Amino acid sequence: MQGKKVVAVIPARYASTRFPGKPLVDLGGKPMIQRTYDQVASVAGWERIIIATDDERIFSVAKKFGAEVMMTDSAHQSGTDRCAEVLTKLDGSIDYLVNIQGDEPFINPDQLMELSSGFTSNAPILTLVKEIHDELTLFNTNVPKVVMDDQQNALYFSRQTIPYLRGVATEDWFDHHRFYKHIGLYAYRADVLPRLSSLPVSSLEKAEMLEQLRWLQHGFQIKLIQTQHETVGIDSPADLEKIKKLGFL
Repeated sequence: MQGKKVVAVIPARYASTRFPGKPLVDLGGKPMIQRTYDQVASVAGWERIIIATDDERIFSVAKKFGAEVMMTDSAHQSGTDRCAEVLTKLDGSIDYLVNIQGDEPFINPDQLMELSSGFTSNAPILTLVKEIHDELTLFNTNVPKVVMDDQQNALYFSRQTIPYLRGVATEDWFDHHRFYKHIGLYAYRADVLPRLSSLPVSSLEKAEMLEQLRWLQHGFQIKLIQTQHETVGIDSPADLEKIKKLGFL
């Protein structure tokens, strides 16, 4: 962990509009939350790994497979807020908290190591990006895109394709520019996280429905780390079939 004291937090809530009870769904004999936990635990160097939930069912299952788990407020609107509450319950000095969503049971441990490489920068927020190589992803408004400055700090995130290449046919865009998608794995510096959690919702966040725009709009720097690894999240029951076809189960 680059000499830093780092706590991994796995927010997991039971309520979900598209997939209620998602953290407890069975994936090849293990609940999703356990698979996520196991992937995180395969990386050495954490001070602690904590599952943060608002549901007794998830709490009970996590306890059974030996995880450290904390009950957190059901009113939290994001994993960031849940991480901030966990921080208030920790004793001792912590440098960073890493937010790994509970619906990432196949997160590549190498991505966690890539994220940790940014700790030496002392950046307030770190997250991952991956270069886009196909038009389906490039023009998919469900996939957040990001543009960055020359120091790899985020300038803006959007569901639209950014930047727009004026005067260039869309089929030629890859010949003229490199495009990046955002992968929602975050590390927050411990002294910054409480301030992030207390920020009011911003106009840009409302427009794009992207939480990270709140931080940018309020002046917080977000350092981007490039990864070569794809993420395989599960947002709906239909995604389970995709996972099986990809050979993950």
